[in-house]
Amino acid sequence: MMWGRRGDPNTSEATTPNDILKRVRRIQLQTSHRVDELLVGGWHSAFKGRGIEFEEVRPYQIGDDVRAIDWNVTARADSPFVKLFREERELAVMLLVDASRSIDFGTQHQTKRELAIDASATIAMSAIKNNDKVGMTLFTDRIEKHIPPRQGARHVLRFIRELLYQQPEGTRTDPLALLEHLGRTVHRRSVVFWLGDFVMNDPERKIEKAMRVFGRRHDVIPVVLTDERESVMPSVGLVRLRDSESGRQISIDTSSVRVRRRYAELAAIRNQQRDALFARLKWRPLVLKTGEDIAEPLRRYFHFRELHSR
Repeated sequence: MMWGRRGDPNTSEATTPNDILKRVRRIQLQTSHRVDELLVGGWHSAFKGRGIEFEEVRPYQIGDDVRAIDWNVTARADSPFVKLFREERELAVMLLVDASRSIDFGTQHQTKRELAIDASATIAMSAIKNNDKVGMTLFTDRIEKHIPPRQGARHVLRFIRELLYQQPEGTRTDPLALLEHLGRTVHRRSVVFWLGDFVMNDPERKIEKAMRVFGRRHDVIPVVLTDERESVMPSVGLVRLRDSESGRQISIDTSSVRVRRRYAELAAIRNQQRDALFARLKWRPLVLKTGEDIAEPLRRYFHFRELHSR
């Protein structure tokens, strides 16, 4: 449940084919600059390929690791030979993007939906610049769009366009439906960026169990989309709030210190429950905030991954 006023990103700009192309290209240029400046090296180090594969043997040279000697070839050739290996770099990267109405919320000159588009484009461009395949699943309480992983900039531009102009049919979020779909469609082990606000009602932990099974098969990175006003209520008098997913409305007096304190307490509890879930799953979240440049938190996250993958 997320309180706020729903915005519609699809009405903010004209949607003629030429306008769509211009907007997609603008995002591509902004993202490419960020990737070139900050992320390519970090991506390569943070996300390893599928493994090390044998490539060839060659004569031993002074300084080679003796552990790499191929004793069978050495015996046949009557001189030492060593095995050469190469890292198989190609990854499959999946973006799972929450498109429910709750991510239309935003108070820092950016909605969480716009933040998701920015982050998705940056991650996808980082992947293709390292020759990885990237795909996307856009979901609500149903699967709105599924694009299988492929390589190439044109492929990424396609799903940036989908993120910008897809009109979701669902309004709520159903992680179980998402995970069931992925179990049928994503068979290869992948690096999975799951973008959403992760506000879940899961008293029986059914969602958590499904997430745990999914996490055993894939490298999952929860990307938490947040907005300052979800935790801090300003004093602006009497306001009417609407649950963006259910449509239910309430009126609250934000000038009341008690009301604002209770609002902050409930937000803290929600965040603690979310963080505890990730801790149990051993998923390290990447937290992004509306209105802030995402480059630095991405760089810090990739650096952390690099350090802990050695």
